[in-house]
Amino acid sequence: MQLYEELVARGLIAQVTDEDEIREMINAGKATFYIGFDCTADSLTAGHFMALTLMKRLQMAGNRPIALIGGGTTMIGDPSGRTDMRKMLTKEDIDHNAACFKKQMERFIEFGEGKAQMVNNADWLLGLNYVELLREVGACFSVNNMLRAECYKQRMEKGLSFLEFNYMIMQSYDFYHLFQHYGCNMQFGGNDQWSNMLGGTELIRRKLGKDAHCMTITLLTDSQGNKMGKTAGNAVWLDPNKTSPYDFYQYWRNVEDNDVMKCIRMLTFLPIEQIREMDGWQGSQLNQAKEILAWELTSLVHGQEEADKAQAAARALFGGGGDKASMPSTELAADQFEGGQIGVLNLLVACGLAPSKGEARRLVQQGGVSVNDEKVTDVNAVLAQELFSGEGVIIKKGKKVFHRAALK
Repeated sequence: MQLYEELVARGLIAQVTDEDEIREMINAGKATFYIGFDCTADSLTAGHFMALTLMKRLQMAGNRPIALIGGGTTMIGDPSGRTDMRKMLTKEDIDHNAACFKKQMERFIEFGEGKAQMVNNADWLLGLNYVELLREVGACFSVNNMLRAECYKQRMEKGLSFLEFNYMIMQSYDFYHLFQHYGCNMQFGGNDQWSNMLGGTELIRRKLGKDAHCMTITLLTDSQGNKMGKTAGNAVWLDPNKTSPYDFYQYWRNVEDNDVMKCIRMLTFLPIEQIREMDGWQGSQLNQAKEILAWELTSLVHGQEEADKAQAAARALFGGGGDKASMPSTELAADQFEGGQIGVLNLLVACGLAPSKGEARRLVQQGGVSVNDEKVTDVNAVLAQELFSGEGVIIKKGKKVFHRAALK
């Protein structure tokens, strides 16, 4: 099976503009393609997985990735999938976030001469003359067509700023610039980006001729991709300082039964033949599939050693044996105990399981806290210092978050 056919078999492809030409170029390793990343945070999330693993797959087949950092477009903010306007960031914030992105991307793709490139659209967008841009690019866009695009329609009820209205033009100009200056002939993005991305293809062909070889592919990220990267309202980060390897593993270990094979197919590098054999798995076999998914993705981001540790810790909690010391833990100093005791609210805050005593109180009142498998219902409950000796105590927050607390 060649690469393009494998991408289809894995359920990755949503829409394409020139399928025969795309298939031929990807399979021959002749595509120079870009995927854009707006720098709205200082870490990528699990929601970026599909893009990162796609870049890796394509590079392994000889194609050349361009990771486009949206230093310019981040200053505007993409309205796609949004019901409100994005936070405005400073240039310093964006530059810092871009540096963090590259460090994380290096676990997936290889940068260097003749390999992957990272470029920043601030290098060309910030120097554009507004009147020249209107004359050169603005004339190629129909306002009527733009307003019909999904990325704008869903914002019209609450109000779409003129700033955000320019986003499609900026993104289209990116492909135009990359095509001319970097030999970039293909763009990938989420299916919710289809209208924005078509704008780039149409701009190139209107400016450089209908025979310009530029192609657009969107990925099936509308449903599954929008679920990835978030749990209980919080982002699942690739930065281990934001989401520990254990919590990262647990996120994937706890995906819904209906999603586990989809995630394995789209995100892992397991052979497609092996995945097809797993398609009929049911019951306890689905738990095995979830372990495989969690280990494979944790290994990709954090390395095999951390993946092994996270798996051992998870198995220890759920009866499979292993080392409880591998789970996220906090060492408590003696002076954190008053009269040989620590209140449960103070404990939750000390372990980072709640940002404040008020939030800790809410968790306890809602029945979301257990210590050593016993639910805590009293917000004034205290725990004796001697309980924290040796391996310490295991705190459970909600259904999926476990934490060990022990004395230094």
